[in-house]
Amino acid sequence: PQAVVINAGVANAATGAGGEADAEQTAAAAAAALGLSADEIVVMSTGVIGTRLPMEKLRTGVVAAAAALSSGGGDEAATAIMTTDSFPKSAIAARDGFTVGGMAKGAGMIHPCLATMLVVVTTDYPLVAAEVDGFLRPVVDATFNRISVDGDTSTNDAVLLLANGASGLERSAETDASFAEALHEVCADLARKLVADGEGATVVLEIGVTGAATDAEAEAIARRIATSPLVKTAAFGRDPNWGRVLGAAGSAPCNGGFAQLDPEKVSLAFDGVAVYAAGAPTGEKPVLEGAACRVDLDLGLGSGAASYLASDLTYDYVRINAEYTT
Repeated sequence: PQAVVINAGVANAATGAGGEADAEQTAAAAAAALGLSADEIVVMSTGVIGTRLPMEKLRTGVVAAAAALSSGGGDEAATAIMTTDSFPKSAIAARDGFTVGGMAKGAGMIHPCLATMLVVVTTDYPLVAAEVDGFLRPVVDATFNRISVDGDTSTNDAVLLLANGASGLERSAETDASFAEALHEVCADLARKLVADGEGATVVLEIGVTGAATDAEAEAIARRIATSPLVKTAAFGRDPNWGRVLGAAGSAPCNGGFAQLDPEKVSLAFDGVAVYAAGAPTGEKPVLEGAACRVDLDLGLGSGAASYLASDLTYDYVRINAEYTT
């Protein structure tokens, strides 16, 4: 692909053959405005499900946007794709000889495997199309697939990496490693901003699980903690409620059953203060304040580890979604 058309407001999902035709017409309009072919255009949509795209507005907007293209339009683009977001999300990582930059939108229905999340990353690093997936997929798994705002998924989700090779850099194993690092840096930055801007969010939960039997079990437990309404509401109340965290961990589904957990071997800390160890609470009462809260759970069973980011669950989240209209 050579260009992306992003519509924020209408998901164009569950709209049947007409919706598919609308997407094709959008690509054709962009191609005509840019002097490209339609198969070089990616169309992304996000918003209300079941509503057809406003094609007259889209066609007009595509022509206007094509005429206004500039190398300095990144901030405007990041702002234009917002829906319930409260701030635009962009990130950049500069390395010796090349740059990686990206923008994202999303504030609700953020969870692995289909979220209301759109991400576009661009770079001048010299990649060929067949290589993109090999670089992008592990980064997505470690960043966007390790965040959750509300545990809900949606119909519209995309992460796109575009590389034009304009740097002219001579590649090597070292430059490839540097590119992978820069790509991870940009995606991790965007992922955290998505969580921080979760609908109604006031705190980011930084969840770390170590000592699990396997990495898969650690991830299952971290995800369960990240999506527990009781953990998330406790975070909103700045309550270091160890019982809710351990309760969520003990119910984490894994391999057709539950992840392994021995309460006698578990230790738990909030912001570095141990609240549970050796099968009993420590009596410590950490003061939770600020825009982030660290939750560290050591299962004491093995070397499995995983991390997750989540937002709290607030009154405003309920209000925003109660007022959201179809």
